[in-house]
Amino acid sequence: MYDEREQSPEHGPLAGFTVGVTAARRADELGALLERRGAAVLHAPALRIVPLSDDSELLAATKEIIGRAPDIAVATTAIGFRGWVEAADGWGLGEDLLERLRGVRILARGPKVKGAIRAAGLTEEWSPASESMAEVLDRLLEEGVDGLCIAVQLHGEPLPGFVESLRAGGAEVVGVPVYRWLPPEDIGPVDRLIDAVVARTLDAVTFTSAPAAASLLSRAEERGLLDDLLAALGHDVLSACVGPVTALPLQARGVDTVQPERFRLGPLVQLLCRELPSRARTLPVAGHRVEIRGHAVLVDGELRPVPPAGMSLLRALSRRPGWVVSRAELLRALPGAGRDEHAVETAMARLRTALGAPKLIQTVVKRGYRLALDPAADTKYDAGV
Repeated sequence: MYDEREQSPEHGPLAGFTVGVTAARRADELGALLERRGAAVLHAPALRIVPLSDDSELLAATKEIIGRAPDIAVATTAIGFRGWVEAADGWGLGEDLLERLRGVRILARGPKVKGAIRAAGLTEEWSPASESMAEVLDRLLEEGVDGLCIAVQLHGEPLPGFVESLRAGGAEVVGVPVYRWLPPEDIGPVDRLIDAVVARTLDAVTFTSAPAAASLLSRAEERGLLDDLLAALGHDVLSACVGPVTALPLQARGVDTVQPERFRLGPLVQLLCRELPSRARTLPVAGHRVEIRGHAVLVDGELRPVPPAGMSLLRALSRRPGWVVSRAELLRALPGAGRDEHAVETAMARLRTALGAPKLIQTVVKRGYRLALDPAADTKYDAGV
């Protein structure tokens, strides 16, 4: 019988899974982290970023702040704050901007942006341990903002409720749009990612910004695939977001998401390393431990890549482990197989070869095929059919 003791596999924890990456920024870093843990990666940047030096809105906000110092400045991202200072330098306004900010109370969202503020020769007054903009807002409102001018560094999209709450409290708010999102110039990769989600050939999609999530949903709606996309994300394809703000567009559409406790790429990947293997179907079959992943199968801990047609057959069999599945039903599970049941036999032969253990799947003459579920598991799985 198969050994249930933990084995030490040579493959990574994400081997056999395919993960979509929607990030425009740091996509290479995220992709490398996933691939080092064994995942196949489909990269489809859902956005592109307008270069800061080309952004007239940022230039106008910078001149406004230099002309009239705000009482408080809120810095939200390190890359945005650094980019703002660099863009101001490019316009010949860098020294004027820093001089103006030296007399301003600066609140920093987290440790990374604190580092950027200090690197610019400035000092923040306060930063929340939670790295939460909600805590920054609570502090400002508790202190009172009526009559104050507050500069808020936006990070790609309006901060939900943040600016509105400050204005409702009586503050004048100057938005500093350090970078803006636009749709990608090449929409092809996004369409391919949407198609892969709808076809359930992806196991998870990662989101590192709310605009990327919103952009993906918008493109699916343009193509008439929004309902199909939401159905896949709701049941079969995991939505992994770097933090709660990123998850908002998905949650607004009823999609459940997972997020790491720390809003960083590393913890996001670690979360996937736990979540995806825990979602894989594991069965005791013909004396072996079989774990069915996205595009591969672990047989007694050994990774066995399986062609797409074979994975379709295996998933159909695993939905009723130990029960006979007819050739006609298996034919319907094959993508684009037509009406010839010979396609089932061909795909089944390749599946058995890929698994490396032909006895995992039994042929039942004139009826179909079945997974050779171990007898001890029959009662457990029969009850669920």
